[in-house]
Parts: sequence; C-alpha cells; structure tokens
Amino acid sequence: MINLVWLVPFLPLLGFLINGLGRRYLSKSQVGIVGSGVILAAFVVSVLMFLEVRQPGFSVQPYTLFDFISVGSLHIPFAFQVDQLSALFLLIITGVGSLIHIYSTSYMHDESNEGFARYFAYLNLFVFSMLILVLGANYVMMFIGWEGVGLCSYLLIGFWFKNTSYNVAAKKAFVMNRIGDLGFLLGIFLMIALFGSVTYVDVFPRAAGIGGHGDSGLIAIIALLLFVGAMGKSAQIPLYTWLPDAMAGPTPVSALIHAATMVTAGIYMIARSNVLYTLAPHVQTLIMIIGVATALLAASIALKQNDIKKVLAYSTVSQLGYMFIALGTGAYTAAVFHVMTHAFFKALLFLGSGSVIHAMGGEQDIRKMGGLKKYMPVTNATFLIGCLAIAGIPGLSGFFSKDEILAHAFEVNKIVYALALAGALMTAFYMFRLYYITFSGSFRGTHDQEHHLHESPSAITIPLVILAILSVVGGYIGMPEVFGVKHWLAEYLAPVFAPSAPFAEVHPLEHSMEWMLMGISSVLVIVFIFIARAKYARFEDTGRENTGFAKVLENKWYVDELYDAVIVKPLGMLSAFLQDVLEKAGIDRLVNGVGRGVQWGSQQARRLQNGQVGFYVFAMVIGIIVLFVIGLLI
Repeated sequence: MINLVWLVPFLPLLGFLINGLGRRYLSKSQVGIVGSGVILAAFVVSVLMFLEVRQPGFSVQPYTLFDFISVGSLHIPFAFQVDQLSALFLLIITGVGSLIHIYSTSYMHDESNEGFARYFAYLNLFVFSMLILVLGANYVMMFIGWEGVGLCSYLLIGFWFKNTSYNVAAKKAFVMNRIGDLGFLLGIFLMIALFGSVTYVDVFPRAAGIGGHGDSGLIAIIALLLFVGAMGKSAQIPLYTWLPDAMAGPTPVSALIHAATMVTAGIYMIARSNVLYTLAPHVQTLIMIIGVATALLAASIALKQNDIKKVLAYSTVSQLGYMFIALGTGAYTAAVFHVMTHAFFKALLFLGSGSVIHAMGGEQDIRKMGGLKKYMPVTNATFLIGCLAIAGIPGLSGFFSKDEILAHAFEVNKIVYALALAGALMTAFYMFRLYYITFSGSFRGTHDQEHHLHESPSAITIPLVILAILSVVGGYIGMPEVFGVKHWLAEYLAPVFAPSAPFAEVHPLEHSMEWMLMGISSVLVIVFIFIARAKYARFEDTGRENTGFAKVLENKWYVDELYDAVIVKPLGMLSAFLQDVLEKAGIDRLVNGVGRGVQWGSQQARRLQNGQVGFYVFAMVIGIIVLFVIGLLI
C-alpha cells in the first residue's frame, strides 16, 4: 500500500478538478457524492497504509515521484514519506475531513448549484493541500502544502464574498499567515546553507551530528524561524487574531480549519522537526512560554464571548497553546495526542454549533437561544459530550491528553504547570457557560424561531454521533502507564522521536505524584463545571452591558484595536504619504514628463517632413556646411 501513497492526495485533487470544472453542469447530489466520496476513499487508503506501518520491521523509505528542483549539488525531489507520524495525521485529516464533507452536503444545501460545487471544490483542495503538507518528504514539499492551506483558508473564509466583512476576515487571515510564512521560508534557506539539503532523512542526522558536538547556534536560529511560521499557522501570540475572525466562513469550514487542517500544521511541523528543537533548548523554552501565554489569554477572552462560534474559536487558540506547551517541554507525543483528541471533540463542537445555527435560522448569539435540549436532543447530547471531553472529565479523550501535558509541564516547571492548570479550569467554565446558556433554561429567541426549532437532518446528526463516540473512546490509545497498561501511542510514535531522545532531558514522575496531579485537576474541573451550572443553568438576558474587567474580556483585551493603532493605521498613513509624495509627485510626474517630452519632440520632428522640396534642399545645404565646419575643427 505504501506504493499507492500518491492516491491519498490525488483523490481529493481529483474531486477538486471534477467539482471545480463541472460546477455549472453537476447537480448538488452529484457534487456531494464526488466531494465526500474522494475523501472517504482517501481515508480507506490511509487506513490500509496505517495498518502496514504498524507491521513489525517496517522501514521508512521516501517515495519519489520525480525530481522537483535540481540546482548544482542541491536536489529536492517531489517525494512522499510515510511513517508513524504522517500515517496518524492521514487518519485524522481524511477521517474527520470525510465527516465534515458529509455534514456539509446538508448544511450547505441552500446554496446555488454553482456555489455548492465551488464550496466542495475548495474543501477538497483544502484537504489535498494538508495531505501534501504531512506527506512531503522534505521541507519544500511541506511548504507547498503550507501555502496551499493558506490559500484555501482565504477562499473558504471569504466564501460568501459579497459580504465585505467576510472578505476583510479572509484578507486578515491571509496577511497574518504570510508574516509567519516568511519566517518559515527564511528557515528553509538557512537549512540549505547549513545542511545542503531540506530532505528529512538528510537534515536530521546532520543536525544531530552538529548538535552532538555542541555547535547548535545556527540550528537554534533555524528552529526559531520555523517556529515563526508555526506561530502564524497555529495562531499563537502575536499572530493569533486571524483565527477568531475566520469564523466568517461556513461552519463546516471552521470545523475543518480548527480540527483537521490548517492550525494543526504548526504542531505537525515542530513534531516532525523534533531533533532540531531538542537541540535548541532555549527555543523550546520560548515555545513553552508563548504556549502558556496564548492558552491563558485566549481562555480568558472566551469567558465573555457571546457568539457561539467565537467561544469555540478562542477555545481552539487556547488548546493550541497547550499543544505548544507540550512541544516546549519536549513532550512531542503528548502534543500529537492532544492534536488527535482535539480533532475529535472540536470538530464535534463546531459541527454541533452549526446544527444549532441551522435550527436558529442563522442566529449565533447564545443570549438569544436557551432551552434547546428539548427541541434538539441529539445535538444536545453530542454537544454535551464534546464539552465534557474538552473540559477533561475522567474517562473521556480530553482527560488523557490534557493531563499528560499537565504532567510534563509539572516535570519541567511548576509555575508553567500552575498556569496551565488555571487555563484548564477556565476551559471547563467557559465551555459549560456556553452549554448551559445555549441548551438549558427557557428559550429566549423570537416566537418565529421557536416555531421552526427542530433536530437537524441525519446528514448532520450522524457525523455528530460518530465524533461523540470518538471523543469518548479516542483517548484510550494514550492511557498512561500508571493505569498498568502500555502507552500505545508513545510506543507507536517512538521511531519518529527516537533521534531526539539522546539529547532530551527526562524527569519522570513517580506514580503517586501522577495520581495526585490527575486527582487535583479532575476535582477542580468538576467544581468549575458546577460553578458554571449554578450561574448559567437558568440564564436570563438582562440586556446590561459588561463593565470593568468583564468589558475588557468581551472586547478581547483590545488587541485588535492595539494592532490597528500601532501597525495598521501607521502603515496606512505611510502608504498614503508615499502615494502622494513619492508616487504621484515623483514617479508619476517623472513618467508623465517623459511621455510629454516624447510627445512634444515627435510633434517638432514631424515638422521636418512637410513635403516642400525647397526646404529639403535648404536643410541639405545647412547639413553639408555643418559637417564641413566640424571636419575643419577636428
């Protein structure tokens, strides 16, 4: 099956071409079958490859399709690499992605035929780009997929392009990601200069050889530049503000961006580059600090958001912060584990919010909802499971991955652990604030909205049920050894992270300490859930605006306003100045002056061709005299 690896990205690409080129001719049912079918087929191939990768004696060999770039001694093939890490990400991308595609066939059904086909074409291209990113055998291939998901996010966030605010959100995402991508690109250039290659099988052994002799300064710079790219793609401080605004796109797009593609790219890149980061401990410390700051900042903002999708968006930013905490502590397996569990419950939560929005006729303000559990029992039950999972209730998937990250944070730095635990408690509080305001109490919307409330169709509820099941059982592949079992995921990913093991500092916790940490976090999470229940289970919208610190949180710490004042407006003033002074008064005047000069000169030269023979004879005589005088002078 490894020799058929090209099929995995080719199938979504084929779906993109069929739906894109046939958007004016295919019916919605045909578009849905093609768009969802190719992702399901890619998932089947991914499962077969995953089973092959698990076989004893499996060895990683890049699968080269053709030479891509060959300049002097630099050779960059268009090649795929299937190993334990890429095989796991293939399952996440195609598995969750296929459920989102199926969900979309119902959610987007009100679109025109051409718009429906365009949407699925973009969605297929999005999955194709992410698959190229994780399958690439070198950093240039990763960068191609990296830019592809950036383009697709722009197209899908601004899918309803007649709405100006949606276009602004799409441009914001595109520009902020370009800032990070510049760092990634510079890191690749420096990698070529230092290692003479960008292929994983060449770069990592050479980095280990250099770092093993204590000369890791340039490796640290490369790691830092790559991390700048991850900050943009995975929405970390200061490049995080694009992600909440990305809610402008259709809800299934939000689920795809937040769960299976785009934002997980930065986590994948650092996990893939584990040797480089283990050799750069100061960069790892920076990653850990930024991860903690992002987790806390985003969680605090989510406490006071009233848009159902904005709460989930800031939740994603916060959860990504936890993944970077894991990466910063060297817990690469824990970071990948949380990527997987987060994909399950965050896709569930976003698709659940889409089901609510669908029933509410497009309304997204949770203050105008309430009491929905009696109208939407399946959506209510599945959304509750998603909330329990992300909060980290024992036995659900989020509990295992979250507590593993907290344990590693405790090993490395007790302050980081305390801050990360505080963020986890805020997560439990704001998620159950969201749940109780939306599903409990009495309905606060209009009579017309209440009249049309109903459970969503099966194309929406079936993916919700599947994701709810995965949110419950998905964590059992990473049960800690304190439970008396092997950590299956750690053993599975061990070959990928083995090259960095000799350079890593390990401080394992005693089992008694692990039990205590799990007990503390679990009890506190449950306490905060009950606090949220007591405050919001019978929520009534008083119409009063927030004041003081609550208003600061509602306005997202005024970070967007700060960026606007410090960056956007000064750049706008500078561009206006350059336009008026340099372009209009300088370049335009120079170019127009040259044009006018040529025009005037041609008008004067035209007078020489007047058709009068006498003038021609006179001019010839004058010319002979001038030449004669010049000859005498020379």
